[in-house]
Amino acid sequence: MSLATARKTDHYTWSDYQCWPDDQRWEIIGGDAFDMSPAPLTRHQAIVGELHLQIATFLKSHKCKAFVSPTDVKLSEEDVVQPDLLVVCDQTQVKRTHIEGPPALVVEVVSEATLVHDRVHKFRLYARAGIPEYWIVTPYPHLIEVYELRGEHYVLSGGYSENEAVLSRSFHELALDMRRIFDFPLEDGEKVKMVREAHPSYGAGSPAANAAAK
Repeated sequence: MSLATARKTDHYTWSDYQCWPDDQRWEIIGGDAFDMSPAPLTRHQAIVGELHLQIATFLKSHKCKAFVSPTDVKLSEEDVVQPDLLVVCDQTQVKRTHIEGPPALVVEVVSEATLVHDRVHKFRLYARAGIPEYWIVTPYPHLIEVYELRGEHYVLSGGYSENEAVLSRSFHELALDMRRIFDFPLEDGEKVKMVREAHPSYGAGSPAANAAAK
């Protein structure tokens, strides 16, 4: 998602939300309204689209179904969100206009603008609503974090880079092609310094020590 800013200090509900223009994107959390415009970036949409393709393909042999944003999810009268991707396993939750109640899985692809919104506001809301599993996807550096609901709080069950297999607690046989999910070009000059395995220039195993041992 893109920019998340509070609309007013007033208290809003599902009834208010239904009266707002369809061409605007809003979310309500605890009665506070958040403006989710402008539209997401192409990189964000590429990740969401590939995740939906792979998860929806996997779910063809299950009773569950995957939905992508903008799909309204009503968690309470004061909590209405549009997750980037969600999975519903109880088909009675699927209404004509929205999803009623907590999905089985929710996925959010973060950006600089939505970092706090996804990691704080939604993190607490999804736990409070009883959503069993929450994924936070970071486009670059490539990372998928899987959070499992234990009691009233989320616990990180695993973090996965592009060379690893995501382990879902809800869908054990789900296998994602991580390279396809993160298959997008980097912008000119875009580079993130990352800690990598290497040999120090001193001590056992260093080039100098190896040379001295010969």
